[in-house]
Amino acid sequence: MDVILPCRNEASTLPGVLAALPPGCHPLVVDNGSTDETAAVARAHGAFVVHEPKPGYGAAVHTGLVNARRTFAGVLDADGSLDPALLPMLLGPVARGEADLAVGRRRPVRSGVQPWHARAANSGVAWLLRRRGAAVHDIAAIRVARRDALLRLEVGDRGFGYPLELLLRAAEADWRIVEFDVPYRARAGGRSKVSGSVRGTVRAAFDMTAVLARR
Repeated sequence: MDVILPCRNEASTLPGVLAALPPGCHPLVVDNGSTDETAAVARAHGAFVVHEPKPGYGAAVHTGLVNARRTFAGVLDADGSLDPALLPMLLGPVARGEADLAVGRRRPVRSGVQPWHARAANSGVAWLLRRRGAAVHDIAAIRVARRDALLRLEVGDRGFGYPLELLLRAAEADWRIVEFDVPYRARAGGRSKVSGSVRGTVRAAFDMTAVLARR
């Protein structure tokens, strides 16, 4: 499985994330306009690195999928908030043909890990997703599927609305989606681009609202 790690200034957290990847999980770091040593650190720790100059989470993930070569693709944040050791658990039902998409439902390990504004926004988006047929309770911060199937969904959003559109398209295509509870920790360093501020959360919510308006 190729593990796509969209990164923007994650040089401080990447070593720990890459070291924790289980055997068979091959890191593909997408440097999304970093101004630190993200790319150099990734290469030094054995990751394949590609660059995506267009800013946006969706742009980075899509570039990762295009450059991936293995049958299965996982997507994981590079901030250390999610344990890479969880990936084989998600891969299992997809590899066995029991599911088309496996996603993680983040469960904070302690209070304060997920700010109130991020929890509120996520709950609202997940509620809308369930109304649209995607039986999930989170926006798939960690996920695994077949690479070719993901590309066939033709997800068009290149911002923070990407995972929302992915889940909507998967539901419309009658994909079998399974959801696992996964521990959610504080990021290992720096501040989240989304949940680290009310402004970031609002920006992500705007991207996701735009996705819903288009569908």
